[in-house]
Amino acid sequence: MKMEYMNTVNKRNHFERLAVLWGVLTLTSLLSCGSIEVAEQRLMPPRSTVDVRFDDIKSTMPDSPEKAVHLIGMYRAIYGDDEALAPLLDAAAEAIRHKQEAALEEKRYDDAASLARSLRALSTDTEDTREREPDEEDFLLASAKAGLEKGDNLEAFLAAFAADKAAPLTAQDALPFLERAVEVRQRRSAAFFLGVMDRDGTSVAQDLRTFAEGRDSAAQMVKGVATVVIDRGIRLERGMGYPDRALGSAFFVDTSGLLITNYHVIESEVSPDYEGYSRMYVRMGDATSARVPAKVIGYDKTLDLAVIKAEITPEYVFSLIDRPDPEVGETVLAIGSPGGLEKTVTSGIVSAQGRRFLQIGDVIQIDAAINHGNSGGPVVDTEGRLVGIVFAGALEYQGLNFAIPAERLAAALPAMLKGGKVERPWLGLTLAETKDGAEIIYVAPLTPAWEQGVPENTVITKLNGTPVTAPEGLLITAYQDALFPSRPGELCTIETADGRTFRMTLVPRPELPLAEAAKIDSKERMAAPLFGMVLAPSIGGALSPTYLIKKVIRGSVADEVGLSPEDPVTIKNLKLEEKQGYATMDIAVKKKRQGYLETVMRLPAYLDSPDTL
Repeated sequence: MKMEYMNTVNKRNHFERLAVLWGVLTLTSLLSCGSIEVAEQRLMPPRSTVDVRFDDIKSTMPDSPEKAVHLIGMYRAIYGDDEALAPLLDAAAEAIRHKQEAALEEKRYDDAASLARSLRALSTDTEDTREREPDEEDFLLASAKAGLEKGDNLEAFLAAFAADKAAPLTAQDALPFLERAVEVRQRRSAAFFLGVMDRDGTSVAQDLRTFAEGRDSAAQMVKGVATVVIDRGIRLERGMGYPDRALGSAFFVDTSGLLITNYHVIESEVSPDYEGYSRMYVRMGDATSARVPAKVIGYDKTLDLAVIKAEITPEYVFSLIDRPDPEVGETVLAIGSPGGLEKTVTSGIVSAQGRRFLQIGDVIQIDAAINHGNSGGPVVDTEGRLVGIVFAGALEYQGLNFAIPAERLAAALPAMLKGGKVERPWLGLTLAETKDGAEIIYVAPLTPAWEQGVPENTVITKLNGTPVTAPEGLLITAYQDALFPSRPGELCTIETADGRTFRMTLVPRPELPLAEAAKIDSKERMAAPLFGMVLAPSIGGALSPTYLIKKVIRGSVADEVGLSPEDPVTIKNLKLEEKQGYATMDIAVKKKRQGYLETVMRLPAYLDSPDTL
């Protein structure tokens, strides 16, 4: 009897164990399937809930035809193509033309050029059969002449230089600019316009030629460099008060008293985050010289540039148009006020080109001695031509210093001269340079590209109808340069390798684009733009899904720490340190190169990625 009872108990325990085992296997299977689904969901971009109707497009048309075109693109992304959209595009193009005609009547040539860029973006998608649309280059010379008439020499010279690049100036067009350059004693500007005259084989008055062919010495150039003093009142430390001063350098670019310096030098004057006392002065001599009050005219934080103005008539003015593209190894001079020691000239060479430290574009590496106080000072070549603007030096590494190219300053200056904070255009893309071209590895939520349904993991083939090419390592910079002249609100077109065309309205670029994206998107998707890991789903726990690294972007954080494709990864945490400008991601990874031994590591990345467009 006892034996039968024990057999019964054992059978029941056996069946219970089988049931438990079956349940565990079933649950594991379900969790594994659920894990893949969860992983896939976390890698999907956030969905749009916007509903676009024809009435929305039509109501937007009168005030903002560019925005109407963007809505048409959104409609196509949501519902597919519709034959009723073509007449709306034609109507938008006609509305933009009317705006351009009004701008020309009012002599707002820069607005006319902006509208020309939008029309160019529309040109492949409208049925208009008229002759070639006026392009922005058609308005540059008119803008230059208008600036000369108003006495805005700086803007006039910049526009004339741009006009010559677009379509060579005639000697007749160049002569008034040569005469004005001599009048305001801008030798390098005069040299450029003299070159235009000589190119046409036109005779030039001897006094104009003599001045333009002369050369400025370093002793003359230092007269055009000022010390910037930012007085921030008194700083309290441990009950003691200390004067809070910031020093920088600046150089004159116009006889009206306009100077160029770095944004970080004048940041306390304009930053909404700074709440203390701040007053800016410039002085032309040593510490005993008079301090002249100065004000900020405009600034571009993205490029670390600013235009300031002081009521000073300078003895020397630097030219921004006759500028070189220096070769590595060429001798350069840096002028500034290191440690407040004004009128200091140091010599060095161009150590490297194409260093990518700013969000947009590249910078020059130089080895001329740079110290605190040099920021904002000019870098010139032995001919006296402006090469760049000092903006950074690595204090722990002597001779490792950097300058913003003068060409980039010239491109940024027209927008800064309009006053206030400059807004740069933004599509919402993060790119990676591959053997196939500029690949889109990430599309940020709530951006123009996201609203248009631009796909990830495809290659851009054209921007505004034009292929973009560049030496290896500089392709993303070239795309940024191609977009740089555009304004928020303009239309922009990109074409991708799958044969699709996307037409969208540009929006203002956020100060930290990837910080804004990380607040909305999943941490798994942020692995690509921040750390260079493109992920694919894999089997793992439902609460903590595992991913396989699909691709590692060359030169990225993931590449630097030795991650490689097919490594299994679990994302533990993503932390934003927005005020400090960086993010960290904690991951558990099994590197195949190390026998799949699991390693837990923390990856750091800057939020101001230079790979965004």
